[in-house]
Amino acid sequence: MAAWDLSVTVEDLGSDAPPVTISVASDLHVGGVIVKLVEKTQIKRDWSDHALWWEQKQRWLLRTAWTLEKYGIHADARLLFMPQHKPLKLGLPNGKTVWLRACFSNPVFQTVMGICRMLNIRRPEELSLLRPVEEKKKKKDKDLAEEIYDLTEVPLSSVSRPCLYNGMPAHFADTEQMEAVYKMLSVTQPPPAPEVIAKQYRPASVVDKAHINGRWLDSSRCLKQQGIQENDRLWLRFKYYAFYDMDPKYDAVRLTQLYEQARWAILLEDVDCTEEEMMLFGALQYHINKVSLSEPQMPSSIAALDDLESALQSLEVKMEGDGNSASDLLENMTAPELNDYLKIFRPKRLTLKGYKQYWFKFQDTSISYFKSKEESIGEPIQQINLKGCEVAPDVNVAAQKFLIRLLIPAPEGMNEVYLRCENEQQYAQWMAGCRLASKGKSLADSSFQSEIQSIRSFLAMQKTNSGSSNNAAASDESINTHSLVSPRYHKKYKPKQLTPRILDAYQNIAQLSLTDALMRFLQIWQALPDFGHSYVVVRFKGSRKDEVLGIAPNRLIRIDLGVGDVVKTWRYNNMKQWNVNWDIKQMAIEFEGNVNIAFGCVTADCKIVHEFIGGYLFMSTRSREKSDTLNEELFHKLTGGHEAL
Repeated sequence: MAAWDLSVTVEDLGSDAPPVTISVASDLHVGGVIVKLVEKTQIKRDWSDHALWWEQKQRWLLRTAWTLEKYGIHADARLLFMPQHKPLKLGLPNGKTVWLRACFSNPVFQTVMGICRMLNIRRPEELSLLRPVEEKKKKKDKDLAEEIYDLTEVPLSSVSRPCLYNGMPAHFADTEQMEAVYKMLSVTQPPPAPEVIAKQYRPASVVDKAHINGRWLDSSRCLKQQGIQENDRLWLRFKYYAFYDMDPKYDAVRLTQLYEQARWAILLEDVDCTEEEMMLFGALQYHINKVSLSEPQMPSSIAALDDLESALQSLEVKMEGDGNSASDLLENMTAPELNDYLKIFRPKRLTLKGYKQYWFKFQDTSISYFKSKEESIGEPIQQINLKGCEVAPDVNVAAQKFLIRLLIPAPEGMNEVYLRCENEQQYAQWMAGCRLASKGKSLADSSFQSEIQSIRSFLAMQKTNSGSSNNAAASDESINTHSLVSPRYHKKYKPKQLTPRILDAYQNIAQLSLTDALMRFLQIWQALPDFGHSYVVVRFKGSRKDEVLGIAPNRLIRIDLGVGDVVKTWRYNNMKQWNVNWDIKQMAIEFEGNVNIAFGCVTADCKIVHEFIGGYLFMSTRSREKSDTLNEELFHKLTGGHEAL
């Protein structure tokens, strides 16, 4: 074959250096081109991380055995020879910035896996990278140089196979500076100053919340293909609100960063909560900060004995679970049910009727009600199937108000029903039943009792201890309560007014250990009605106005933009298939029962929505039986679209 000249820009020679020209033939493989380049530059260094980037086609030439002809490269190709790993400034959920080397040549999904290995975060599939929201810098802020934690010196070999030392990756144990970085990652930050909270971008409406979701990077393309340059700033965030296998023993960094993301979501009103809940979140933050200052922070050496003990415990649990006795099986065969008098109210417009009392029966996943207990043998007045419904609490313990708000799917939209319970005990049981039924689970499900318990412990935290002495308040004047609540309450209350309320809530949680307090904070966050909703502005086919689509871990939610009401929900487990028309940027989804929906995306690329839905379906496939290895191929099949690997 005839030889011809190929010009390649070598990044290491500097930006002003002319391209290096080498003589090649079309049957030369990419590996041969790299060998010739290295010989011509005469620089002695480790070139193993370098690869060729084809500027016009925006792709890496990573298959070194392929020939130039197979790639379709001719003399006019603009090629760059540069490292695949380059420094990035990464904003973490706790507001700190790390400077580290990330892979610019692999799909973002793999890049995130590499970053998480370096930072010691398990389950990297739950996180992703997004472009940051630009902050308005004032002139006086320019002098304040932000602190950046440098991890660029961590060798790439130790990232690919991290070995743990004292429960943390060995590269963090090298120097005191590196230990300080690990402490920043794994220890909660003190409450931010009120002025810091006020300065942050705060979404004012559901449309504002939708704009942030247009910033996620595409998981199936690499950083370089998405225009990310060396030393650019990106955010690392939890993207999928489906947290699998959270173990405080191995997840110090993951737990801390998730808490920080949840804390900021509440402080910046990203997720709505009631005033009582805000006081409880404030009390938990206060407690977590107080305990984290007193408890030893660096992980103590986790001996092999610990691991052996936990292995034996899990084996014991498995063996106990396997030996189901006949009586247990019989007990499970007789399906449990709830029966009681409750009050019901259907808030239709222009009605003045209040709550009416009926005899309610909760069986399987539906609720039936009758005029009285005696008539419950016959036909019910109505049977409500709760599968796929929305369940929201409306509780004020001090006022003894225990309401369950239900949004029931119906052909024309969502029907609203309120159930009023008499007391905590009744509320905890019926609320737990409704939550399980909405997911398609019956009262016989093993999680029913633990659901009741978590609801009761949550109610216990909201109780006020008016009789208890406020010694804590007297001893802790340093607490600035405006650091613990969102700006809405800065305007509504002075710090002095908030202090007794937060300390009141604090009495109920003061005994919790640091780990328990973090886990409790996350549990209450996950129980909020709006938890885990990622919003996108869309236009449904046939509609003339924009609407909001909420993407939750188990369903899609159609929201009216004008009033913010839920119009309809569709559950993933009723989904038969979904398609994307990439030319007109429209998604079409088919559900069981001949339900078809189609919409175009306004505030985000439809690839982002496609990836969210496919990502949540992928998250639901994870189980212990399938071992801990991540099925990367399945993730790309579900999220990749027409550009799937």
